[in-house]
Amino acid sequence: MSKKILFGIAAAMLIVATGALALRALQAPAEAPRPAVLTVTATSPQRQDWPQLLSASGALVAWQEAVIGAEVGSLRVSELFVDVGSVVTKGQELARLSQDSTRAELRKQEAQVAQYKASLSQAQANAHRARVVKDSGALSEQQVTEYLITEETARATLAAAEADREATRITLAKTVVRAVDDGVITSRSATLGNVVAAGTELFRLLRQNRVEWNAELDAQQLALVRPGQKAHLILPGGTRVDGTVRMAAPSLSASTSRGIVYVALPGGSGATVGSYASGEIELEARSALTVPQSAVVLRDGRAYVFTLNEDNRVARHTVTTARRRDNRVEITEGLAADARVVESGGAFLSDGAIVTVAEARP
Repeated sequence: MSKKILFGIAAAMLIVATGALALRALQAPAEAPRPAVLTVTATSPQRQDWPQLLSASGALVAWQEAVIGAEVGSLRVSELFVDVGSVVTKGQELARLSQDSTRAELRKQEAQVAQYKASLSQAQANAHRARVVKDSGALSEQQVTEYLITEETARATLAAAEADREATRITLAKTVVRAVDDGVITSRSATLGNVVAAGTELFRLLRQNRVEWNAELDAQQLALVRPGQKAHLILPGGTRVDGTVRMAAPSLSASTSRGIVYVALPGGSGATVGSYASGEIELEARSALTVPQSAVVLRDGRAYVFTLNEDNRVARHTVTTARRRDNRVEITEGLAADARVVESGGAFLSDGAIVTVAEARP
């Protein structure tokens, strides 16, 4: 068989095979559309006015601490009625000093007052008679003057004795040590039987049981703080406490260049003086573009949000997050305000995947 004939047969077989393949392609069914990989819910970003937050930390200190000491000296502590941690009210008796010598002095003063009252009565009677007979000549002018002077002297002596008696009564009252305000006893130096001098510290009192948070801020942050602003802090035990800014320090520390913001805490907050806490101070509100917290996906140290186009195909966007509040997250970069956002299920998606939208919420 010649080469021409062989070449012709091969060409004919090639044509037949090509036709068969084309016919099979025409008869094959069209490829099915790519199925959705997941059912998701969708939402839209919201504009909300959120307060700006300043993070801070600082010590928990007493609002005011009262020092209660002995007002009279050289007396023995005879009774103690409170200890550290006792809740007291203003005027409540805390301790008592020995009263024996003071009571004896008071009895002496009262006897002297009675004696001087009798002397005054006699002097007044003599002065009255002298005034009656002054013009009759029964008494000389000198005698009349002496009676009148004796009356005045007796009156002055009685007044001095009464003043001494009142001073002794005051001393006796001071032997009872009382609370100067409502509050909690934080320190007790008084010891039963100890002889104390005037001015010796016996107790320390946390006034009104009020604790403050001394939040430390730098100069730029301190300028933004105003009295009355809200603050939120976490106590060492994990308890969240809300407070109110009472005032900001008028100056900065020379060593740290930081200032103190005094945040008043409510009574019974559980804050312990001497401990340390961190928290935030709310400033004026600022508009924020927010999405639900579930819409933000964290991968490889970055935050992503998936958006939906018209054919329910998702697109992944790298975003920058900021504040968080009420299970929502502020988006500062990377997301359009009119985008449709995958609210839940984004953790299982990849860029370009087709999804089924179960519910679209504004």
